[in-house]
Amino acid sequence: MNSIERTVNRQIMRERTKSDRDEMANTVLPWDRYSNWLHCMCVVTFDLELGQALEFVYPSHIKLSDKEKMNICYLSFPDSNSGCMGDTQFNFRIRQTSHKASHHLTVRRKEYDRNSPLILQSDSSHLFGFVYFRQVKDKTSRRGYFQKSVVLMSRLPYINLFTELVELVAPEYFDKGEQLIEAACHDIDQWLNPVPGDTLQLPIMGTVLQVKVPAKGDFKLGAMGFTRETVQPMGSPLTVVPSLHAAETFMCLQPVLPHIQLLWELVLTNEPLVIMGPSPGVTCGTVHALINTIAPLKYMTDYRPYFTIHDSEFKEYTTRTQGPPSVILGVTNPFFAKTLQHWPHIVRIGESVHDKSKANKPKKPGSLKTLESKPGVYTQYKPYLSRDKTIIKKLAKGIQSRRPYEVQDAMLRRYLLELTQSFMFSLERYVTSLMPLQRNISPWKHPPRLKDFDIEEFLQTVEHSGPQLTSGLKGDWEGLYRRFFKSSNFQGWFQSREEEINHKLLLLHLEALSEADLQKWCSDKEEVQVVDLVLKLRQRLAEITTLNLPVKPDMLQKLNEGTEMIVNSLPEDLRSVLQV
Repeated sequence: MNSIERTVNRQIMRERTKSDRDEMANTVLPWDRYSNWLHCMCVVTFDLELGQALEFVYPSHIKLSDKEKMNICYLSFPDSNSGCMGDTQFNFRIRQTSHKASHHLTVRRKEYDRNSPLILQSDSSHLFGFVYFRQVKDKTSRRGYFQKSVVLMSRLPYINLFTELVELVAPEYFDKGEQLIEAACHDIDQWLNPVPGDTLQLPIMGTVLQVKVPAKGDFKLGAMGFTRETVQPMGSPLTVVPSLHAAETFMCLQPVLPHIQLLWELVLTNEPLVIMGPSPGVTCGTVHALINTIAPLKYMTDYRPYFTIHDSEFKEYTTRTQGPPSVILGVTNPFFAKTLQHWPHIVRIGESVHDKSKANKPKKPGSLKTLESKPGVYTQYKPYLSRDKTIIKKLAKGIQSRRPYEVQDAMLRRYLLELTQSFMFSLERYVTSLMPLQRNISPWKHPPRLKDFDIEEFLQTVEHSGPQLTSGLKGDWEGLYRRFFKSSNFQGWFQSREEEINHKLLLLHLEALSEADLQKWCSDKEEVQVVDLVLKLRQRLAEITTLNLPVKPDMLQKLNEGTEMIVNSLPEDLRSVLQV
């Protein structure tokens, strides 16, 4: 066997392996549809001897690591639950350490991620937990109380949908027992896959949840309010969930509204930030609202909506041997007021997030000694941008006139979205300039790629065409960009844009190949060069499927016909090998 045949055979084996993988990816196995939404459901109870303990996990084939079990148990109960009588809802986020998903599920998840906005992509390294905790007096219990939590675990950041879902499932479970969890899981296993761009109706326990799954490039204000609309169609009641993920920004950040721009800069640049609040519900709402202030930009480092001293990363995140990590933590335990007092930025939220904040000036971090300290922002950070008093006055006027929360929320989210878009517009324009010209794309060369990002070259454009032209805000935009360039948010954003643009360049290269006269090119080439072209054409065709590229059918037909034509022009011995 000569070198050409060996090269061809290796390529054929790779194509066969890929074909087998694709066939497996299209197979629907039991619990596959469920796994596209949830990882598992858990019930955590209080054991007098063990403390918080995992009562059961469903589906039963899901195996959690010991570290995951410990984190779920401790994070499923409020830190100080003496005041949490009745039902309490909140959520948390933990590192995933158990066995990863099977290959065919991973393929589907990648396809979902490719078509989804960055902020809604699945998390391959973390799990979200959505908790419904009940504590009521119980004379039959030695402890005197019934204490139990139902927890939904998922890789998807669908905060609103899964909060709604656990609110439906948990009360029914408390009344009817374990078989209710099993029935709910089987309902979810009938749901259609979350396909970006689709509006889905999801039946669950006699009701239907209607959701719109946003697609890439489709991020807009969309659902302005959070009032849930329930209609009664023919059959089951229908509850419309207006947004899969958007936090109630105004309500959660109302206590710190005077500092909204400062907080936006801290989140944008991945500064270490701790949120101290009276309950898990308050801290998780505030953390999600802060992360959403920079949407549609994705917050790229770790964040914990609810964090306790029992968390497996407690030592890692509270050590004083090195600087605080670039994470956002939501805490309720008074112990953290002392443990995290060395952190540079601390937000203290009071008992009622509906009270108007009187703390208009940031305080020094050292002035926060206990969790009972006054609400406010404790930091020595000096914002790069001048303060925009207009939005604060508008929202303050709305509070005085009792403007509906939905309207206030829409105003604040619009302001933050426009601020983020103004900041990112200059970056997007510069990245576009790094693309090669279409006329320089040759079918006979490798597909071109995006040029390297030159920070100094970009900063030269800021003075004359920077965000101050669209936002109206004055300040040190260049300084803010320099800080942003050192952050994971920039690295994550640029990596995503680079991949997206390189895919577009690959499409342009494929178009050039489909329009090229392949037969003429081959007429004066050596056999090894012709075979090499065939293998490269097949590689490009395989990339169309692997990368889920939106190729027009006629272009795909031209590429396949061109490849077949070249193969047929080769000697019989090579043709027989290539056609195996």
